[in-house]
Amino acid sequence: MTTHSSTTARPPHRRRSHRVRRALVALVAASVVAVLAACSGGSTARNAGPGITVWIVEDLPDRVKATQAIVDDFTKASGIPVELVPVAEDQFNQLLISSAAAGDLPDVVGGVPLAQVRSMSANELIDTAAVGRALQALDPSTFSDRALSLTRDGQTPLAVPSETWMQLLFYRADLFAQAGLAPPTSYDTVMAAAKALDKGDMAGFVGATAPGDAFTEQTFEQVALGNNCQLVQQDGKVGLDDKACLEAFTFYGDLIDKYSVPGAQDVDTTRAAYFAGRAAMFIWSTFALDEMAGLRNDAKPNCPQCTKDPTFLAKNTGVVNSISGPSGKGPAAFGEVTSWTITAQSAADPSTKFVEYMFGDGYVPWIGIAPEGKLPVRQGTPDEPKKFADAWATLPAGVDTKAPLSKFYKPEVLQALTGSTEQLSRWAFDQGQGNLLGALQGEQPVATAVNEVTSGTDPDKAAKDAADTVRAIQESLS
Repeated sequence: MTTHSSTTARPPHRRRSHRVRRALVALVAASVVAVLAACSGGSTARNAGPGITVWIVEDLPDRVKATQAIVDDFTKASGIPVELVPVAEDQFNQLLISSAAAGDLPDVVGGVPLAQVRSMSANELIDTAAVGRALQALDPSTFSDRALSLTRDGQTPLAVPSETWMQLLFYRADLFAQAGLAPPTSYDTVMAAAKALDKGDMAGFVGATAPGDAFTEQTFEQVALGNNCQLVQQDGKVGLDDKACLEAFTFYGDLIDKYSVPGAQDVDTTRAAYFAGRAAMFIWSTFALDEMAGLRNDAKPNCPQCTKDPTFLAKNTGVVNSISGPSGKGPAAFGEVTSWTITAQSAADPSTKFVEYMFGDGYVPWIGIAPEGKLPVRQGTPDEPKKFADAWATLPAGVDTKAPLSKFYKPEVLQALTGSTEQLSRWAFDQGQGNLLGALQGEQPVATAVNEVTSGTDPDKAAKDAADTVRAIQESLS
């Protein structure tokens, strides 16, 4: 997956006439045919004979190459040809809808985030029976209960959950210790640390603020969940403008306004500030861990101390997976579950075999592609309950240099990762409105509200505007 890539496709949240919708679909489909032809070299597995087409929501060349090796091993073992098509996350929704309209869906899709699974479900693009058969063959008891619950609609499995990445608050443990500061586990301790450490070229905190960016929404959602700010309440009503969410917007706005850096911040600039030693705290995903350890040449730390010791930041960074607010009701870790699913136009039998393979012989190679961001949610098999969890702990992370994360990070850092899955929380899913979160990916009203608040707009107004947009989208889905 691409770390925190934003989804820019805009699912329609206002009803259009069938004629207009057909015209738009036809227009998009024409461009999609060209894109898919380019991805596949103009030849598909279906045209070559019996086989399946597999999309992965991943387009980094090294990860695509590693996935192709897994696919080739499956074909050797099963005799089933597979065409692998990489798709960028920000193009996924558009390509999927257009391919569905053209009757040319892939058979299997992998690396699918939760919101996209729900978008597929809302458009009736999933063969839930085939997914259920694959899950039963693998034994649901071998999976994380929380991951299973997030990938179900009621009791119907929409996808087989594969792995998770967690979002974390990274902080300079050395600076905290020198200043006698408590770990930043709450709104109060985060604000106190940001105030104490915001000096000279050092910002107390950097976090996402760019409008229209999924990373901004993800960052705020983590902060909000710790205060029990919910996108929708248990009664189904939108909650973005209630007391808990106003507290979250106000806290984040004050933190950015007083102790951060000027300008809209995104996935690249926040990491760059921390890696340069110019921020005491930042929020990012677990995909930062290998980069912080100097294992990726295009994203290496360049702090003053890093010149002599490239692993300085890894040695001196602590992590927090849940930030509690004054209205919070317990730990709430934000993360993403990515999954494999089988489409409604699939060749069900070979597709099921492929999905089962990806959780058997293909599973360790798959999570080994990027273990820092692919924490296994299938712990093992019925015969070997810890097989995959134990294997993950030994997998080398990194791109240009490979080494286990345990070589760079203290045990408590890795424990914060592996122990977070069951605490994983996401907006709308526990309220039975996962489809709503999927529908928001194009509009990104929360990211817009965050940008407005951090630019000086009154939190009450920004929260109300965002809530009104969510209500309109929610109504369109009913």
